[in-house]
Amino acid sequence: MVKNEGEPGGGPFWVKNENGIISLQIIESNQIDFLNEKQVEIFKKSTHFNPVDLVCGIKNYKGLKFNLLEYVDENMGFIVEKTKNGKPIKAFELPGLWNGAMAYWNTIFVEVPLTTFNPVKTVNDLLKPAHQSENE
Repeated sequence: MVKNEGEPGGGPFWVKNENGIISLQIIESNQIDFLNEKQVEIFKKSTHFNPVDLVCGIKNYKGLKFNLLEYVDENMGFIVEKTKNGKPIKAFELPGLWNGAMAYWNTIFVEVPLTTFNPVKTVNDLLKPAHQSENE
């Protein structure tokens, strides 16, 4: 995780599923219920952001491969608004690599330096110093 500096995207949160199981997961902002004051307060106080640096052990201590599909919370899908050919559409996203697919992993979040994270979410992000050539 990197310190939250207002970039759009997900962050680390404790999540409780419908069975009361609590786990660490990366949650996208559109998964937050902004009509729920408690969730909004927690979201606004979040200190870290997801730079999408993941390390995943794919074998157990005996060297056997984990079936990663067993760790997915199928109920973590969500609706997103996107555009296709310039027209707004709504799409259903299945649980992604972190938001839902890691629901039952043993998860640890580690803070990494902000310099490891240089997202390009808009064309203007290419103007940031991290994306400029040092030869200029």
